[in-house]
Amino acid sequence: MAEIDPYRIGIGYDVHALVPNRKLYIGGYHIPHSHGAIGHSDADVLLHALCDALLGATAQGDIGQHFPDTDPKYKNINSSYLLKQVLNMLPQHHILNMDATICLEKPKLAPHIYPIRQNLSKLLDTSPNHISVKATTHEGMGFVGKGKGIAAHVVVLLKGI
Repeated sequence: MAEIDPYRIGIGYDVHALVPNRKLYIGGYHIPHSHGAIGHSDADVLLHALCDALLGATAQGDIGQHFPDTDPKYKNINSSYLLKQVLNMLPQHHILNMDATICLEKPKLAPHIYPIRQNLSKLLDTSPNHISVKATTHEGMGFVGKGKGIAAHVVVLLKGI
């Protein structure tokens, strides 16, 4: 049996374009807004980046390898389901800490940070004290700054059990 490393760190990143008349999900939480992220699934950038961070920490590839956007069974799928599948791939690891930054011009995320953290706490079966979610803008620069997209960066620290 392979030895479990005591600690593993993973980094995840995801981006999606924003389009009118589509729901915006961040961390499995619906945020009312005129624009939402477009993608093969529900385009939840935070959950996608989190999946990549978890998979990266355990050297299991990336979200696209496990849930390809060419597979019709993942069309419009809830990203919370994808996260649950990823968590099932690492039963011998415990999440010690997750730190995320969401890059988005509008809407302002400050009123939504607490409910996003609460939802992530439930999805990850950990305390909200182990989950940090921050938001920033791109000050009008690039696709995020021009309101055409959303990005997420996530870092996780896992402990082998």
